[in-house]
Amino acid sequence: MATVSPIRPTARHTATSEREAAASPIGWIDYQARRVPDKTAITELSTGRSRSYAELRDRITRLARHLTVLGIGRGDRIAVLSHNSANVFEVMYACAHIGAIMVPMNWRLSPHELRAIARDFAPSAVFFDPDNAEAAAGLTEDAPRLHQVSWDDGVDNAYERAIAAAAEPASAIHRAAETDPWVIIYTSGTTGQPKGAVHTLRSVTANLENSAFAGNVHADSVALTVLPTFHVAGLHLYANAALMHGGTVLIAKTFDPAETLRLFADTALGITHFCGVPAHYQFMAADPDFQHLDLPPLLATVGGSPVPAAMIRTWRDRGVNMMPIYGATEAGSSLLAMPPRGSSGTAAIGIPLRHVEATIRDDSGTEVAVGEVGELWLRGPMTMHSYWGKPEETAKALTEDGLLRTGDAASVDPDGIFHIVDRWKDMYISGGENVYPAEVENVLYQHPDIVLASVIGIPDTKWGETGKAYVVPADGRTVESEQLRAWCRERLAPYKVPSQIEFRTDLPRNATGKIVKNKLRNEQA
Repeated sequence: MATVSPIRPTARHTATSEREAAASPIGWIDYQARRVPDKTAITELSTGRSRSYAELRDRITRLARHLTVLGIGRGDRIAVLSHNSANVFEVMYACAHIGAIMVPMNWRLSPHELRAIARDFAPSAVFFDPDNAEAAAGLTEDAPRLHQVSWDDGVDNAYERAIAAAAEPASAIHRAAETDPWVIIYTSGTTGQPKGAVHTLRSVTANLENSAFAGNVHADSVALTVLPTFHVAGLHLYANAALMHGGTVLIAKTFDPAETLRLFADTALGITHFCGVPAHYQFMAADPDFQHLDLPPLLATVGGSPVPAAMIRTWRDRGVNMMPIYGATEAGSSLLAMPPRGSSGTAAIGIPLRHVEATIRDDSGTEVAVGEVGELWLRGPMTMHSYWGKPEETAKALTEDGLLRTGDAASVDPDGIFHIVDRWKDMYISGGENVYPAEVENVLYQHPDIVLASVIGIPDTKWGETGKAYVVPADGRTVESEQLRAWCRERLAPYKVPSQIEFRTDLPRNATGKIVKNKLRNEQA
């Protein structure tokens, strides 16, 4: 496999072609500012503040000018440590304006974890909100000259003063080439230490085009964003895709089930696009108002972990167009999506999107037959360039001919629809039989009293390994272990039925809502 070094800034850059300049993210923001200058681009639901496309372009270019005053330029990394805010997108586009690299950081991590990640990418500046001021200050312990720029919910803060004082907006200081890094997204760390996936202008643009094609995003789209913007889906499903096409983005600071349902039902907002992980939809469906609110036929995209078939039916019964989608930090939020014809498979995830080549391969890299389980490999312009500063890890993930090994067990059916069976590492072997926890979890989710479920393999003296299920009942509901085991026995082969069931009030989840199985496994150690 090829060893790909991370992109490093160079002392000098050559002029890019006119075609590359036209493809610049500043280009599409500028186009929308010229086409529909007064149209609302972004609204912050927590503050009520809105920014038109003309205002957004003005603020981005002023912020870019301020960054140059700080001495920040091409290849420098800019950390963002903040809950969801319109400012996050302004920093992102300002970085493209000068060739810098935005690195959104997971504000749910501990100060120790954040410092370790910051040491990995060595930021020149950090932008942060009040909730993360202490954590941002902690980054200076390793970098005392780190520029710190704060923002809050008001207008009298360092960030706003910097924009107001910046010189008149000018043309782009650097027109990014397709191969220039634009964003570094760190993995969640659920399979080890977080790694920074380096995404270029080319890979981000391809991902936005994939998102737009999958969701039919257009100028009349109104996208609600609740996923954290340090995640690829929080940025691109569908916020940046909507900005590219002249739509409107509504930004929620954090996710609240009852409030999100209310926003869905608010006809004045006219929400057309939303993305969440299965846990978001499970909690909303458990809310008392779920069965009573008049929900519009918005496109509700779901991904991030295996999607229970029962959950899809529940939302479609309420008239919501739910679309499973598959993404990966290393290749973007939109890689495969379910077509309108759907699928009868419980693990179906869809077909490859516009820029995606997908294959199922065995351990030797040979394609397997239709219906057989192997590892999902992907290729296309949306894949990352590398892991920042980790050539060996990059070589493990990317083959010489650009194929990304996802680590997901999958198959493809005769209709060309891909099925994500589970993570390779999550599979366990019971009595010589492979068991994929996602299949068992899907059966548990079909039970009307269960809102969260996770299954892991644990040692067993007789069978080698057996399953243990962690489940969270809906509020006010009670269910017995043997009742759930009987439920599973009716729907699964005997060796797949969990031998142990443990009830919890919640399960360990990361900032995007995905259940962190490593923490459950560590409890068994």
